[in-house]
Amino acid sequence: MHRTATTPPPVSGRPTGTPLRGRPSVGALTLALFALVTTEILPIGLLTPIGADFGVADGTAGLMMTMPGILAAVAAPAVTLTTARVDRRLMLCALILLLAVANFLTAAATAYWLVLVARVLVGVTIGGFWSIGAGLVGRLVRPESAGRATAVVFAAVPLGSVLGVPAGTLVGDLAGWRTAFAVMGLLSTGALALLLLTLPALPPEGDGTRTSVLRTLLRGTDTRYALLMTFLVVMAHFATYTYVTPLLQQITGAGPARITGYLLIYGTAGVAGNFIGGALVTRAPRLAFGAAAATIAAATALAPVLGRTDAGALTVLVVWGLGYGAVPVCSQTWFVRAAPRAPEAATVLFTASFQATLAAGALTGGAVVDHTSLRAVMWCGAGAAGLAVLVASRTRNAGPGRRLRRDAEPTGDGRSPARN
Repeated sequence: MHRTATTPPPVSGRPTGTPLRGRPSVGALTLALFALVTTEILPIGLLTPIGADFGVADGTAGLMMTMPGILAAVAAPAVTLTTARVDRRLMLCALILLLAVANFLTAAATAYWLVLVARVLVGVTIGGFWSIGAGLVGRLVRPESAGRATAVVFAAVPLGSVLGVPAGTLVGDLAGWRTAFAVMGLLSTGALALLLLTLPALPPEGDGTRTSVLRTLLRGTDTRYALLMTFLVVMAHFATYTYVTPLLQQITGAGPARITGYLLIYGTAGVAGNFIGGALVTRAPRLAFGAAAATIAAATALAPVLGRTDAGALTVLVVWGLGYGAVPVCSQTWFVRAAPRAPEAATVLFTASFQATLAAGALTGGAVVDHTSLRAVMWCGAGAAGLAVLVASRTRNAGPGRRLRRDAEPTGDGRSPARN
C-alpha cells in the first residue's frame, strides 16, 4: 500500500515488534479508533430522535457534536504535555475506558445535560487518544511494515463513516438511540480488553512534546497555512454535514431506512476519497487540498437543489464523500510537512485545530439552522469551502509544496538546527 507523508518515520533504537505481536496490537488500536470515530460522529445519524426525546431543537441537539470538538482541541495538547512521562499503553487504555463510560452514560441519560457531560468525556478521549496513539504504530511492528500498519490504523476514520454510523443509525431505528450508544459502550469495552491483551509496554521516548516546540511551529508560515486551510474546510463540512439527516428528511423526504442507506453510500465514497487524497497529496499537496475543498463547496451548494430527488441526493452525497474523505489526510500531511523534525507536535496541532474547527462548525451550523433554514446553512458552508479553494490557489510560494529551509525546521527541543 502506498505510504503517505503522514506515516511516522522509524526511530533508530526503537524496539520493534514481531509480526505475531505487532499485528494483534495494530488490530486492537484500529478497533479502538473505530469505536472512537464512530462514537464521535454517531449523533449525526441520530440527531432527530435524540432531540425529540429530550424536547430540544436540531440546533441545540447539534451541541452533541460541538462539545467533543471543544474538549478535544483542549485535550490534544493538554493530555500530551501533562502525561509525557507516563507509559503510552497505560494512557491509551485509560482513555478507551473513559470512552466506554461516556457511551454507557449517554445510553442511561435521563436529561440532555447528562448527554452533554458524556460528550465532554468523549472529547477528552478524542484529543488524548489521537495525539498519543497516532505516532505509536511504528513501535508496534518492524520498520518495513510501518507504512502498511499505519494505513490500516488510519482506515478506522473512513470506516467509522462507512460502517459505524450507518450501523449505529440502523440500531437506533430498530431498537432506539439509547441501544445504539449501549452497543458502542460494549464495543469500546471490547477494544479496551484487546489493548490490554496485545499492547506491549510503551514507555515514553525522549522528553515528549514541549510547549516551546508548539510555539515554534505556530510561528511558521507553513503551519499557518495548514491552520487556515483546515479551519475553512472543516468548518464548511461540519457546519453542514451535522444537519444532513434533517436535510434528507425535510428536503428529500427520506425515511429512516433510506437515510441509513444514503449515509452508507456517503461513507463508501469517503473511503475512496481517503485513498485518492492520500495518493495525490504526496505529489501535489495544494492541488489535493484545493480539490477537496472545491468538491465540498459544490456538494453543499447544490444539496438544497439536487437534494429534492433521490438521484440528486445520492449524487450530492457521493461527491461530498469523495471530497471530505480526502480532507483529514490532506490536513495532516500539511502539518507534518510543516514540521518534519517534530511529527508528534505536528500531530498535536493537527488534532487540536481539526477538533476545534469541528466544534465551531457544528455550533455555527446550529445557530444558522435555528435562525434561518437548512438551505441557508448549506450555502454558508459552500462559501467557506470556496474561500479554502481561494487560499489553496494563493499558496504558490508558501505551504508544504515547497522545500522547507533547514534553519526553519524545529527540532524536538523547539530550537532550529542553526542554533543547536
